Amino acid sequence: MVALGLAVLVALPALVEALPARDGGASAADLRDRVLASEDVAFSGYAISTGGLTLPVSDALTGVADLLSDQTSLRAWYRGADDWRVDVVTATGETGTHRDATGTWTWDYADQAASRGTLPPLALPTAPDLLPSALGRRLLSEAADDELSRTAPARVAGVDALGLRYTPADAAASVSEVDVWVDPGTGLPLRVVVRGGDTATPALDTRFLDLSLTTPDASTTDFVPPPGADVRSDQELTDVDLGRQERADLPGTLADLGRRTFDGVPEQVGVYGSGITVLAVSALPGRAAAGLRDQLAATPGAVVDDLGVRIAAGPLALMVAGTSTRDGGSGTYLLAGTVTLDALATAARQIQEAPAR
Repeated sequence: MVALGLAVLVALPALVEALPARDGGASAADLRDRVLASEDVAFSGYAISTGGLTLPVSDALTGVADLLSDQTSLRAWYRGADDWRVDVVTATGETGTHRDATGTWTWDYADQAASRGTLPPLALPTAPDLLPSALGRRLLSEAADDELSRTAPARVAGVDALGLRYTPADAAASVSEVDVWVDPGTGLPLRVVVRGGDTATPALDTRFLDLSLTTPDASTTDFVPPPGADVRSDQELTDVDLGRQERADLPGTLADLGRRTFDGVPEQVGVYGSGITVLAVSALPGRAAAGLRDQLAATPGAVVDDLGVRIAAGPLALMVAGTSTRDGGSGTYLLAGTVTLDALATAARQIQEAPAR
């Protein structure tokens, strides 16, 4: 019944989005501010996310690749930032993620297995991150006023949604535009479309298909592993080997993007940029670097030169760069982000030129 219901709901937007939606007089900056203030808006509903990226990744990252290259159906119950539940719906069943104040529970209905996860400062994207409400707030959180404009309204999940466009100003940006349609009453993002370059296919299109703005019952979002369940501790995102090889210091700026600091993020990881234009740099152990380098080099359109090997998958760019610094140090780095291939090459050269410790 769930699968059939979702199939019907998926067909609805093609019919209702042709209907006129009432516009509002809010400026683009005001509409962004309303989006950012919507974190406390309670709701429940169905959503669907469609990714347009094809990523050459190892087996350890197939889940991320599927999220960004396939269609994901979601059911959500949201009471607040630390009290929600999102179920990923498939043809064979559901996997639920329950958030509380200290972490998450992930419940696999088919395997009757529960995994407890913490909240690391940096984590791989998961299905709940693709909800329009969460994604819209995250992408607009650092958008400057002069990067915003109003766009045509649209009908989304039965709501006359207001249109907002974010066009990144950074020269290094590979994302050309982000369109967000917003509930005029609450500021809740209802649909988010991310585009990169000149391609007509969005890199990501996520939208609500059905939405209720009533507060879900607490028993819906609460989770306690049932008797007999297989209970595990999920270390996948916190126990990451970033390597300990000798390396150059990461500069304060790469490709004209300033470095940022986050509590709990290891020194080996450098995060640069703001808004939708972000570059992450991490030292790689040799055994991981060789395999990933070979995968990237085998990808159509890969650029292989003395800096390393780099590819673009829509607005996402990846590079494995081997460095020999001017002070005699060496190391291998993974560079990844929503930047251009030219920006990756510039960043790799700047790492080479940085003095070693």
